Amino acid sequence: MGKKNTNIELLKRGQRVAITATVAILLLAVAKFIIGYLFDSRILIADAFHSGVDVLAIFASWFGLWLASRKESARFPYGLYKAETFVTLVIGALITWAGIENLIEGYSKFFVLAPDRAFPVLPVLVSGVSVFVSYFVAKMERKTGAIINSGALQANASEAFLDIGTSLVVLAGILLAHAKIPYVEGSIVISIALLIIRLGIKNIWTSILILMDANLDPKLQSEILKKISFVDGVKEVRNVKIRQSGPFKMVECDITTAPSVSVYRAHEVTDRIENLIARDHSQIESVFVHVKPARHGTIFAIIPVRDINGLDSKVHGHFGRAPYFIILRLDNEGGTEIEDFYYNAFLGDKDSIHVGVKVIKTVIRHNLDLVFTAKIGEISFYMLKDNFIDIYKVEAGETVHDVIDRYHKGEIEPIILPHPAEESEIGRKKTDSL
Repeated sequence: MGKKNTNIELLKRGQRVAITATVAILLLAVAKFIIGYLFDSRILIADAFHSGVDVLAIFASWFGLWLASRKESARFPYGLYKAETFVTLVIGALITWAGIENLIEGYSKFFVLAPDRAFPVLPVLVSGVSVFVSYFVAKMERKTGAIINSGALQANASEAFLDIGTSLVVLAGILLAHAKIPYVEGSIVISIALLIIRLGIKNIWTSILILMDANLDPKLQSEILKKISFVDGVKEVRNVKIRQSGPFKMVECDITTAPSVSVYRAHEVTDRIENLIARDHSQIESVFVHVKPARHGTIFAIIPVRDINGLDSKVHGHFGRAPYFIILRLDNEGGTEIEDFYYNAFLGDKDSIHVGVKVIKTVIRHNLDLVFTAKIGEISFYMLKDNFIDIYKVEAGETVHDVIDRYHKGEIEPIILPHPAEESEIGRKKTDSL
Protein backbone atom coordinates (compact mmCIF):
# COMPACT_ATOMS: atom_id res chain seq x y z
CA MET A 1 0.00 0.00 0.00
CA GLY A 2 2.87 2.34 0.82
CA LYS A 3 4.48 1.66 -2.56
CA LYS A 4 1.21 2.48 -4.32
CA ASN A 5 0.83 5.78 -2.45
CA THR A 6 4.42 6.73 -3.28
CA ASN A 7 3.77 6.10 -6.97
CA ILE A 8 0.65 8.27 -6.88
CA GLU A 9 2.66 11.09 -5.30
CA LEU A 10 5.31 10.77 -8.02
CA LEU A 11 2.63 11.00 -10.69
CA LYS A 12 1.18 14.11 -9.05
CA ARG A 13 4.64 15.65 -9.01
CA GLY A 14 4.86 15.02 -12.74
CA GLN A 15 1.46 16.66 -13.22
CA ARG A 16 2.65 19.84 -11.49
CA VAL A 17 5.72 20.03 -13.71
CA ALA A 18 3.66 19.39 -16.86
CA ILE A 19 1.09 22.10 -16.08
CA THR A 20 3.84 24.62 -15.21
CA ALA A 21 5.58 23.89 -18.52
CA THR A 22 2.26 24.17 -20.38
CA VAL A 23 1.60 27.68 -19.06
CA ALA A 24 5.17 28.86 -19.73
CA ILE A 25 5.26 27.59 -23.34
CA LEU A 26 1.71 28.86 -24.02
CA LEU A 27 2.64 32.42 -22.99
CA LEU A 28 5.78 32.17 -25.11
CA ALA A 29 3.81 30.92 -28.16
CA VAL A 30 1.30 33.79 -27.84
CA ALA A 31 4.14 36.34 -27.59
CA LYS A 32 5.85 34.88 -30.68
CA PHE A 33 2.66 34.97 -32.72
CA ILE A 34 1.73 38.56 -31.78
CA ILE A 35 5.23 39.95 -32.39
CA GLY A 36 5.65 37.88 -35.55
CA TYR A 37 2.37 39.22 -36.88
CA LEU A 38 3.15 42.85 -35.98
CA PHE A 39 6.63 42.70 -37.57
CA ASP A 40 5.56 40.46 -40.48
CA SER A 41 8.15 37.84 -39.43
CA ARG A 42 7.00 34.63 -41.09
CA ILE A 43 9.70 32.57 -39.42
CA LEU A 44 8.64 33.80 -35.96
CA ILE A 45 4.99 32.99 -36.78
CA ALA A 46 6.08 29.49 -37.85
CA ASP A 47 8.01 29.12 -34.59
CA ALA A 48 4.90 30.26 -32.69
CA PHE A 49 2.98 27.47 -34.43
CA HIS A 50 5.72 25.03 -33.44
CA SER A 51 5.48 26.20 -29.82
CA GLY A 52 1.70 25.74 -30.00
CA VAL A 53 2.23 22.10 -30.93
CA ASP A 54 4.56 21.82 -27.91
CA VAL A 55 1.78 23.22 -25.70
CA LEU A 56 -0.58 20.50 -26.93
CA ALA A 57 2.08 17.84 -26.36
CA ILE A 58 2.89 18.98 -22.82
CA PHE A 59 -0.79 19.34 -21.93
CA ALA A 60 -1.34 15.82 -23.29
CA SER A 61 1.41 14.53 -21.00
CA TRP A 62 -0.29 16.23 -18.03
CA PHE A 63 -3.56 14.58 -18.99
CA GLY A 64 -1.84 11.21 -19.30
CA LEU A 65 -0.19 11.55 -15.87
CA TRP A 66 -3.52 12.66 -14.42
CA LEU A 67 -5.23 9.55 -15.80
CA ALA A 68 -2.38 7.33 -14.62
CA SER A 69 -2.76 8.65 -11.05
CA ARG A 70 -6.41 7.62 -10.86
CA LYS A 71 -7.18 4.75 -8.47
CA GLU A 72 -8.03 1.28 -9.70
CA SER A 73 -11.68 0.53 -10.37
CA ALA A 74 -13.81 -2.48 -11.21
CA ARG A 75 -13.47 -1.58 -14.88
CA PHE A 76 -9.73 -0.86 -14.67
CA PRO A 77 -8.40 -3.21 -11.96
CA TYR A 78 -4.77 -2.61 -12.99
CA GLY A 79 -5.08 1.17 -12.92
CA LEU A 80 -4.60 3.58 -15.80
CA TYR A 81 -0.81 3.68 -15.92
CA LYS A 82 -0.79 2.87 -19.65
CA ALA A 83 -2.70 6.08 -20.34
CA GLU A 84 0.67 7.81 -19.93
CA THR A 85 2.18 5.53 -22.58
CA PHE A 86 -0.69 6.16 -24.95
CA VAL A 87 -0.24 9.90 -24.49
CA THR A 88 3.49 9.49 -25.21
CA LEU A 89 2.43 7.90 -28.51
CA VAL A 90 0.27 10.95 -29.27
CA ILE A 91 3.14 13.26 -28.30
CA GLY A 92 5.44 11.39 -30.70
CA ALA A 93 2.91 11.96 -33.49
CA LEU A 94 2.66 15.67 -32.64
CA ILE A 95 6.45 16.02 -32.54
CA THR A 96 6.69 14.32 -35.95
CA TRP A 97 4.02 16.65 -37.31
CA ALA A 98 5.89 19.68 -35.94
CA GLY A 99 9.09 18.39 -37.58
CA ILE A 100 7.38 18.03 -40.95
CA GLU A 101 5.94 21.55 -40.65
CA ASN A 102 9.42 22.89 -39.89
CA LEU A 103 10.81 20.92 -42.81
CA ILE A 104 8.28 22.50 -45.17
CA GLU A 105 8.90 25.94 -43.68
CA GLY A 106 12.66 25.52 -44.06
CA TYR A 107 12.32 24.51 -47.69
CA SER A 108 10.01 27.46 -48.40
CA LYS A 109 12.60 29.83 -46.91
CA PHE A 110 15.51 28.25 -48.77
CA PHE A 111 15.41 30.50 -51.83
CA VAL A 112 13.59 33.53 -50.41
CA LEU A 113 15.19 36.81 -49.33
CA ALA A 114 13.42 39.06 -46.82
CA PRO A 115 12.44 42.60 -47.89
CA ASP A 116 14.24 45.65 -46.46
CA ARG A 117 13.04 46.52 -42.95
CA ALA A 118 14.31 48.19 -39.77
CA PHE A 119 16.30 46.03 -37.36
CA PRO A 120 13.80 43.54 -35.76
CA VAL A 121 14.44 44.30 -32.08
CA LEU A 122 11.36 42.61 -30.58
CA PRO A 123 11.55 39.45 -32.74
CA VAL A 124 15.22 39.07 -31.74
CA LEU A 125 14.33 39.68 -28.09
CA VAL A 126 11.47 37.16 -27.98
CA SER A 127 13.64 34.56 -29.75
CA GLY A 128 16.35 35.10 -27.14
CA VAL A 129 13.83 34.73 -24.32
CA SER A 130 12.57 31.54 -25.99
CA VAL A 131 16.06 30.01 -25.68
CA PHE A 132 16.14 30.53 -21.91
CA VAL A 133 12.53 29.43 -21.34
CA SER A 134 13.09 26.25 -23.39
CA TYR A 135 16.25 25.49 -21.41
CA PHE A 136 14.62 25.77 -17.98
CA VAL A 137 11.50 23.87 -19.08
CA ALA A 138 13.68 21.10 -20.55
CA LYS A 139 15.77 20.79 -17.36
CA MET A 140 12.65 20.68 -15.19
CA GLU A 141 10.92 18.07 -17.35
CA ARG A 142 14.00 15.86 -17.74
CA LYS A 143 14.76 15.84 -14.01
CA THR A 144 11.20 15.02 -12.97
CA GLY A 145 10.69 12.61 -15.87
CA ALA A 146 13.78 10.63 -14.80
CA ILE A 147 12.66 10.55 -11.16
CA ILE A 148 9.16 9.25 -11.91
CA ASN A 149 10.23 7.32 -15.05
CA SER A 150 7.68 9.20 -17.19
CA GLY A 151 8.10 8.58 -20.91
CA ALA A 152 5.85 11.53 -21.76
CA LEU A 153 7.82 14.04 -19.67
CA GLN A 154 11.14 12.76 -20.94
CA ALA A 155 9.86 12.98 -24.52
CA ASN A 156 8.79 16.56 -23.88
CA ALA A 157 12.17 17.33 -22.32
CA SER A 158 13.98 16.05 -25.41
CA GLU A 159 11.73 18.20 -27.59
CA ALA A 160 12.35 21.22 -25.33
CA PHE A 161 16.12 20.79 -25.69
CA LEU A 162 15.64 20.71 -29.46
CA ASP A 163 13.52 23.85 -29.09
CA ILE A 164 16.64 25.59 -27.81
CA GLY A 165 18.32 24.80 -31.10
CA THR A 166 15.18 25.77 -33.00
CA SER A 167 15.00 29.11 -31.16
CA LEU A 168 18.66 29.78 -31.96
CA VAL A 169 17.96 28.92 -35.59
CA VAL A 170 14.98 31.28 -35.57
CA LEU A 171 17.13 33.99 -34.00
CA ALA A 172 19.88 33.43 -36.56
CA GLY A 173 17.30 33.27 -39.33
CA ILE A 174 15.82 36.63 -38.33
CA LEU A 175 19.27 38.22 -38.33
CA LEU A 176 20.37 36.50 -41.54
CA ALA A 177 17.12 37.44 -43.27
CA HIS A 178 17.66 41.04 -42.23
CA ALA A 179 21.22 40.83 -43.65
CA LYS A 180 19.84 39.26 -46.88
CA ILE A 181 22.13 36.20 -46.69
CA PRO A 182 20.53 33.38 -48.72
CA TYR A 183 20.31 29.61 -48.09
CA VAL A 184 21.69 29.56 -44.51
CA GLU A 185 18.34 30.05 -42.77
CA GLY A 186 16.56 27.36 -44.79
CA SER A 187 19.41 24.86 -44.46
CA ILE A 188 19.56 25.09 -40.66
CA VAL A 189 15.77 24.93 -40.28
CA ILE A 190 15.65 21.79 -42.46
CA SER A 191 18.42 20.14 -40.35
CA ILE A 192 16.59 20.85 -37.09
CA ALA A 193 13.32 19.64 -38.63
CA LEU A 194 14.90 16.29 -39.51
CA LEU A 195 16.12 15.89 -35.92
CA ILE A 196 12.62 16.64 -34.61
CA ILE A 197 11.09 14.08 -36.98
CA ARG A 198 13.61 11.46 -35.83
CA LEU A 199 12.72 12.14 -32.18
CA GLY A 200 9.00 11.90 -32.89
CA ILE A 201 9.34 8.57 -34.69
CA LYS A 202 11.47 7.22 -31.86
CA ASN A 203 8.78 8.07 -29.29
CA ILE A 204 6.07 6.55 -31.47
CA TRP A 205 8.03 3.31 -31.87
CA THR A 206 8.90 3.03 -28.15
CA SER A 207 5.28 3.63 -27.16
CA ILE A 208 4.06 0.95 -29.55
CA LEU A 209 6.56 -1.54 -28.10
CA ILE A 210 5.41 -0.74 -24.54
CA LEU A 211 1.73 -1.07 -25.45
CA MET A 212 2.54 -4.45 -27.00
CA ASP A 213 4.32 -5.54 -23.76
CA ALA A 214 7.73 -5.87 -25.41
CA ASN A 215 10.73 -6.45 -23.15
CA LEU A 216 12.59 -3.14 -23.27
CA ASP A 217 15.01 -3.80 -20.43
CA PRO A 218 16.87 -7.13 -20.88
CA LYS A 219 19.64 -5.88 -18.58
CA LEU A 220 17.18 -5.44 -15.69
CA GLN A 221 15.65 -8.82 -16.52
CA SER A 222 19.06 -10.50 -16.26
CA GLU A 223 19.83 -8.65 -13.01
CA ILE A 224 16.54 -9.73 -11.39
CA LEU A 225 17.00 -13.34 -12.52
CA LYS A 226 20.46 -13.42 -10.93
CA LYS A 227 19.18 -11.97 -7.64
CA ILE A 228 16.31 -14.45 -7.40
CA SER A 229 18.66 -17.37 -8.06
CA PHE A 230 20.52 -16.62 -4.81
CA VAL A 231 17.39 -16.49 -2.63
CA ASP A 232 17.24 -19.38 -0.15
CA GLY A 233 14.56 -21.88 -1.14
CA VAL A 234 14.70 -21.17 -4.87
CA LYS A 235 15.77 -24.27 -6.75
CA GLU A 236 15.39 -22.81 -10.20
CA VAL A 237 14.20 -19.60 -11.87
CA ARG A 238 12.12 -20.65 -14.85
CA ASN A 239 11.24 -17.25 -16.25
CA VAL A 240 11.34 -13.50 -15.55
CA LYS A 241 9.00 -11.17 -17.45
CA ILE A 242 9.02 -7.37 -17.31
CA ARG A 243 6.28 -5.24 -18.76
CA GLN A 244 6.16 -1.47 -18.83
CA SER A 245 2.93 0.16 -17.64
CA GLY A 246 3.21 3.91 -18.05
CA PRO A 247 6.06 5.18 -15.88
CA PHE A 248 6.27 1.93 -13.88
CA LYS A 249 7.36 -1.65 -14.47
CA MET A 250 5.53 -4.87 -13.56
CA VAL A 251 7.58 -8.03 -12.92
CA GLU A 252 6.39 -11.63 -13.14
CA CYS A 253 8.60 -14.62 -12.43
CA ASP A 254 8.25 -18.40 -12.20
CA ILE A 255 10.35 -20.25 -9.65
CA THR A 256 10.60 -23.80 -8.36
CA THR A 257 11.21 -24.90 -4.80
CA ALA A 258 11.39 -28.20 -2.92
CA PRO A 259 8.19 -30.30 -3.42
CA SER A 260 7.76 -30.79 0.33
CA VAL A 261 7.75 -27.06 1.15
CA SER A 262 4.57 -25.97 2.88
CA VAL A 263 2.35 -23.18 1.57
CA TYR A 264 3.51 -21.02 4.49
CA ARG A 265 7.20 -21.48 3.64
CA ALA A 266 6.56 -20.95 -0.06
CA HIS A 267 4.83 -17.69 0.84
CA GLU A 268 7.93 -16.67 2.82
CA VAL A 269 10.08 -17.24 -0.27
CA THR A 270 7.81 -15.14 -2.48
CA ASP A 271 7.74 -12.32 0.10
CA ARG A 272 11.54 -12.37 0.25
CA ILE A 273 11.77 -12.14 -3.55
CA GLU A 274 9.19 -9.35 -3.80
CA ASN A 275 10.87 -7.28 -1.09
CA LEU A 276 14.31 -7.80 -2.63
CA ILE A 277 13.24 -6.62 -6.07
CA ALA A 278 11.05 -3.72 -4.89
CA ARG A 279 13.75 -2.48 -2.51
CA ASP A 280 16.43 -2.17 -5.19
CA HIS A 281 14.25 -0.86 -8.02
CA SER A 282 11.93 2.04 -7.25
CA GLN A 283 10.45 2.05 -10.76
CA ILE A 284 9.00 -1.45 -10.21
CA GLU A 285 5.40 -1.07 -9.07
CA SER A 286 4.51 -4.71 -8.47
CA VAL A 287 6.12 -8.17 -8.39
CA PHE A 288 4.21 -11.41 -8.93
CA VAL A 289 5.96 -14.68 -8.08
CA HIS A 290 4.51 -17.99 -9.24
CA VAL A 291 5.85 -20.97 -7.24
CA LYS A 292 5.95 -24.53 -8.56
CA PRO A 293 7.34 -27.69 -6.92
CA ALA A 294 10.68 -28.68 -8.41
CA ARG A 295 10.63 -31.57 -10.82
CA HIS A 296 14.30 -31.68 -11.67
CA GLY A 297 15.64 -34.17 -14.12
CA THR A 298 18.66 -34.25 -11.81
CA ILE A 299 18.77 -33.92 -8.02
CA PHE A 300 21.63 -34.04 -5.53
CA ALA A 301 21.60 -36.17 -2.39
CA ILE A 302 24.04 -36.67 0.51
CA ILE A 303 24.36 -39.75 2.75
CA PRO A 304 26.57 -40.18 5.86
CA VAL A 305 28.58 -43.42 5.46
CA ARG A 306 31.04 -45.51 7.47
CA ASP A 307 33.46 -46.26 4.62
CA ILE A 308 34.36 -45.38 1.05
CA ASN A 309 33.21 -48.30 -1.07
CA GLY A 310 31.24 -46.75 -3.90
CA LEU A 311 27.53 -47.55 -3.91
CA ASP A 312 28.25 -50.45 -1.52
CA SER A 313 29.29 -47.96 1.21
CA LYS A 314 27.23 -48.51 4.38
CA VAL A 315 25.10 -45.88 6.10
CA HIS A 316 26.43 -44.47 9.37
CA GLY A 317 24.14 -44.29 12.39
CA HIS A 318 24.28 -40.50 12.84
CA PHE A 319 24.57 -37.63 10.38
CA GLY A 320 27.10 -35.38 12.14
CA ARG A 321 29.27 -38.22 13.51
CA ALA A 322 29.80 -40.01 10.19
CA PRO A 323 33.45 -40.24 9.09
CA TYR A 324 32.50 -39.80 5.43
CA PHE A 325 29.70 -38.44 3.24
CA ILE A 326 28.83 -39.55 -0.25
CA ILE A 327 27.23 -37.01 -2.59
CA LEU A 328 25.12 -38.47 -5.37
CA ARG A 329 23.59 -37.22 -8.61
CA LEU A 330 20.19 -38.87 -9.24
CA ASP A 331 17.93 -38.67 -12.26
CA ASN A 332 14.27 -39.48 -12.77
CA GLU A 333 15.10 -42.55 -14.83
CA GLY A 334 16.71 -44.26 -11.85
CA GLY A 335 20.29 -43.44 -12.81
CA THR A 336 22.79 -42.83 -10.01
CA GLU A 337 26.20 -41.25 -10.24
CA ILE A 338 28.69 -40.54 -7.47
CA GLU A 339 29.44 -36.83 -7.51
CA ASP A 340 31.96 -36.76 -4.65
CA PHE A 341 33.09 -38.26 -1.34
CA TYR A 342 33.57 -35.84 1.53
CA TYR A 343 35.78 -36.59 4.56
CA ASN A 344 34.40 -35.33 7.88
CA ALA A 345 37.37 -33.29 9.07
CA PHE A 346 35.43 -32.04 12.10
CA LEU A 347 35.69 -35.37 13.92
CA GLY A 348 39.28 -34.67 14.95
CA ASP A 349 38.10 -33.22 18.25
CA LYS A 350 35.85 -35.82 19.87
CA ASP A 351 34.56 -33.30 22.40
CA SER A 352 33.44 -30.89 19.72
CA ILE A 353 29.73 -30.14 19.45
CA HIS A 354 27.44 -29.26 16.57
CA VAL A 355 29.59 -31.23 14.14
CA GLY A 356 26.58 -31.73 11.85
CA VAL A 357 26.13 -27.97 11.55
CA LYS A 358 29.76 -27.56 10.50
CA VAL A 359 29.36 -30.33 7.93
CA ILE A 360 26.20 -28.78 6.51
CA LYS A 361 27.87 -25.39 6.13
CA THR A 362 30.61 -27.07 4.12
CA VAL A 363 28.51 -29.26 1.81
CA ILE A 364 25.58 -26.87 1.28
CA ARG A 365 27.43 -25.40 -1.71
CA HIS A 366 26.61 -28.59 -3.65
CA ASN A 367 23.02 -27.31 -4.04
CA LEU A 368 21.62 -30.32 -2.20
CA ASP A 369 18.04 -31.48 -2.57
CA LEU A 370 17.95 -34.55 -0.30
CA VAL A 371 19.61 -35.94 2.82
CA PHE A 372 19.36 -39.63 3.76
CA THR A 373 20.28 -40.40 7.39
CA ALA A 374 19.42 -42.68 10.28
CA LYS A 375 19.48 -39.87 12.87
CA ILE A 376 20.06 -36.13 12.86
CA GLY A 377 20.30 -33.51 15.62
CA GLU A 378 17.85 -30.66 16.10
CA ILE A 379 20.08 -27.82 14.94
CA SER A 380 21.23 -29.71 11.84
CA PHE A 381 17.63 -30.72 11.09
CA TYR A 382 16.27 -27.19 11.18
CA MET A 383 19.27 -25.81 9.34
CA LEU A 384 18.59 -28.20 6.46
CA LYS A 385 14.90 -27.33 6.51
CA ASP A 386 15.74 -23.64 6.43
CA ASN A 387 17.69 -24.35 3.26
CA PHE A 388 14.69 -26.24 1.80
CA ILE A 389 16.45 -29.61 1.83
CA ASP A 390 14.30 -32.73 2.34
CA ILE A 391 15.43 -35.31 4.91
CA TYR A 392 14.62 -39.03 4.62
CA LYS A 393 14.86 -41.82 7.20
CA VAL A 394 17.16 -44.78 6.40
CA GLU A 395 18.60 -47.63 8.47
CA ALA A 396 22.17 -47.70 9.76
CA GLY A 397 24.19 -50.40 8.04
CA GLU A 398 22.27 -50.62 4.76
CA THR A 399 24.18 -49.89 1.57
CA VAL A 400 23.90 -46.69 -0.44
CA HIS A 401 22.68 -48.76 -3.39
CA ASP A 402 19.79 -50.14 -1.32
CA VAL A 403 18.91 -46.65 -0.07
CA ILE A 404 18.65 -45.24 -3.59
CA ASP A 405 16.73 -48.27 -4.81
CA ARG A 406 14.15 -47.89 -2.02
CA TYR A 407 13.92 -44.13 -2.65
CA HIS A 408 13.04 -44.63 -6.31
CA LYS A 409 10.41 -47.19 -5.27
CA GLY A 410 8.88 -44.69 -2.85
CA GLU A 411 9.58 -46.88 0.21
CA ILE A 412 11.46 -44.28 2.30
CA GLU A 413 9.58 -41.96 4.66
CA PRO A 414 10.63 -38.37 5.34
CA ILE A 415 11.91 -37.37 8.79
CA ILE A 416 9.50 -34.79 10.19
CA LEU A 417 11.20 -34.30 13.58
CA PRO A 418 14.85 -34.54 14.76
CA HIS A 419 15.84 -36.85 17.60
CA PRO A 420 16.33 -35.04 20.96
CA ALA A 421 19.67 -33.41 21.69
CA GLU A 422 20.13 -35.30 24.98
CA GLU A 423 19.64 -38.60 23.18
CA SER A 424 22.28 -37.56 20.72
CA GLU A 425 24.85 -36.92 23.45
CA ILE A 426 24.03 -40.13 25.38
CA GLY A 427 24.20 -42.29 22.30
CA ARG A 428 27.11 -40.53 20.67
CA LYS A 429 29.71 -43.19 21.50
CA LYS A 430 27.35 -45.97 20.50
CA THR A 431 26.67 -44.49 17.06
CA ASP A 432 30.37 -43.78 16.59
CA SER A 433 30.97 -47.54 16.74
CA LEU A 434 28.34 -48.38 14.11
